[in-house]
Amino acid sequence: MKKILKLFENDRFAALSNIEVVDVSPGEATTRMEVSEMHLNSIGTVHGGALFTLSDFTFALAANSHGTVTVAINANISYLKAATKGILIAKARELSSGGRIASYTVNVFDESNDLICVFQGMAYRKRDKIIDLVNDKESQTN
Repeated sequence: MKKILKLFENDRFAALSNIEVVDVSPGEATTRMEVSEMHLNSIGTVHGGALFTLSDFTFALAANSHGTVTVAINANISYLKAATKGILIAKARELSSGGRIASYTVNVFDESNDLICVFQGMAYRKRDKIIDLVNDKESQTN
């Protein structure tokens, strides 16, 4: 898991969005994002793009948690309740995984444990191993 976390330290957009990794285990991931002014849309609720980014990053962590480079091939999101402040928690879990294709769901909750949105993602597992990718990046910086 250390190599996976090392790889995702380089996700600049997640960092810019102030998304933090809480936990990663095989097929699962949890992240958090403290809502700030930059996350709000013109009517004062958390922008759909911010919720999608939180969900997508959490999906990526869970999908890559098996140690194989995995990319999204389809994703959708349903917004169920507006959020305006506080901390949002995203929890991803693997629904199915067989061969190269895997399916995940991500639920995002507010501090009252109300469900804010549901994200569903389909992933494609490439042949590349995360450990090799991280080792290559580390050797380039040395």
